[in-house]
Amino acid sequence: MFEGLQERFDKAFKVLKGQGQITEVNVAETLKEVRRALLDADVNFKTAKDFTNRVKEKALGQEVLTAVKPGQLLVKITHAELTELMGGDQAELNFQGNPGVVLMSGLQGSGKTTFSGKLANWLKTKKGKNPLLVACDIYRPAAIDQLHVVGESIGVDVYSERENKNAVEIAQNAIQFAKSNGHNVVIVDTAGRLAIDEEMMQEIEAVKNAIEPSETLFVVDSMTGQDAVNTAKTFNERLNFDGVILTKLDGDTRGGAALSIKTVVNKPIKFIGTGEKMDALDIFYPKRMADRILGMGDVVSLVERAQEQFDEEKAKKLQKKIEKNTFDFEDFLDQLQQIKKMGNVKDLLGMIPGMGKALKNVEIDDDAFKHIEAIIHSMTPYERSNPNSINGSRKKRIASGSGTSVNEVNKLIKQFDETRKMMRMMTNRSRMSSMAGGLRGMRGKKRK
Repeated sequence: MFEGLQERFDKAFKVLKGQGQITEVNVAETLKEVRRALLDADVNFKTAKDFTNRVKEKALGQEVLTAVKPGQLLVKITHAELTELMGGDQAELNFQGNPGVVLMSGLQGSGKTTFSGKLANWLKTKKGKNPLLVACDIYRPAAIDQLHVVGESIGVDVYSERENKNAVEIAQNAIQFAKSNGHNVVIVDTAGRLAIDEEMMQEIEAVKNAIEPSETLFVVDSMTGQDAVNTAKTFNERLNFDGVILTKLDGDTRGGAALSIKTVVNKPIKFIGTGEKMDALDIFYPKRMADRILGMGDVVSLVERAQEQFDEEKAKKLQKKIEKNTFDFEDFLDQLQQIKKMGNVKDLLGMIPGMGKALKNVEIDDDAFKHIEAIIHSMTPYERSNPNSINGSRKKRIASGSGTSVNEVNKLIKQFDETRKMMRMMTNRSRMSSMAGGLRGMRGKKRK
C-alpha cells in the first residue's frame, strides 16, 4: 500500500539534498512535487493544497541546526502534518452498553459483511467479548448466507430472520436475543446498494434511531479513492457516523481516501482491512501510517504482531535447544508457521525501515514458504530430528516426495545450517553479555 506515494515523496525530498539551508525557492520546488504526489494519490485538491501550505509555513519558520540537514527537517515537519491529517491520535472503538451495539453502514461491495466478521473475531479474541452478528440485509439472501458462513468460521453466533422484511424489527429482536443469551456486543450488518439512494438512507436511519447504537461505522473500499471520500460525506450528513473503516488497503490502492477522509468528514479512521482472512484487521494509527508513507517502516506494528504469536514456554524450550545445538527441522517448521500467522509476507517486510522501497517491484507470494514446507513434510520424523543424517539417497527421496529438485533440498539444508549457526551465535553473545554484566556488578559491590 502507498508504494507510489512513498516513491514520489522520496523524489520530492531529494530536491533539498545537498542544500545548505531552507529557502522559499527550494521549499516551494519540493512542495510542488509533494502536492503533485498527493493529487496523483487521489487526495482531495483542497486537502492537498492546505497540507502543503501548512508544511511550507512551518518549514520557513524553522532555524536549521548544523546537525540537521534541510531535507531531514522537512521530512520531520511533513511527518507531523501527515499524522495530523489522518487524525493525530488513535481513535478507540466504543462498544459500551448492555449490550454494546455497533451499526455497520456502506455501499454494496465495500466489504461490510467481511469486516463485520473481522470485528466480531477481534472482539472475541482480543477483547474477550461474546459478540452476536445480525443479518439485516433483507434484500439479498446470499448476504445472510455469507454472514452465517463467516460466523461459523470464527465461532460467533449469527441472528437472522429470513422471512422478515423489516430491518428495524430484525435489529430490535436481535438485541433482545443478545440480552437473553449473554451476548455483550451486537454487530448489525445492514444492506448496501450499488449507489446511494433515498430508500437505503431512510431504512438505515430508521434502524439507527430504533436501536441507538453505541457506535456507527462507515465501511469504505479504499481502492475507490476520492469517490470513497464523497460517499463518506453523503453518509455522514445523514447518519452522523462515529468512525470510518478502510477496507482493501492491501490492494493496489493510491491511499487518497486514507489521507483525505478525516479532513472532509471530521471523523476518525478506526480500523483498516488488509486481506480476506478474518484476522487481517489492524487498528489505525495515524503516526504509524505516516511512518510507512515516508518509507520509515512500522517496527512497532511488526513487534506487536510478533508478540501476538509469541509463546513464552515454547520460546524457553527453543532457547535450550539452540544452546545445545539440537535445533531441528521440526523447530524450523514451527517458526515458519508462526511467521505465516503474522500476516501477508510482503506487508510484514514493508514494516521494516527501507524495505518498502526495496520491495517495490518484487512479487512475494503468500505461499512463498510452500515448497519449504513440502520438503520438510517429505522428511521422516527421524530426518527432521536429525538433520545431519540426510545423505545423498535421502535427498533424492525427499526431492521426489516434495515435487522439488535435489538442488532445492540442498539449498534448504544450507539455509537451515546457516540459520542454526546464527541463532547459536546470537544466544552465546547474549549469555556472554549477561555474564559480563554480572561480573561488573560484583566488582562494583566489592569496591563499596
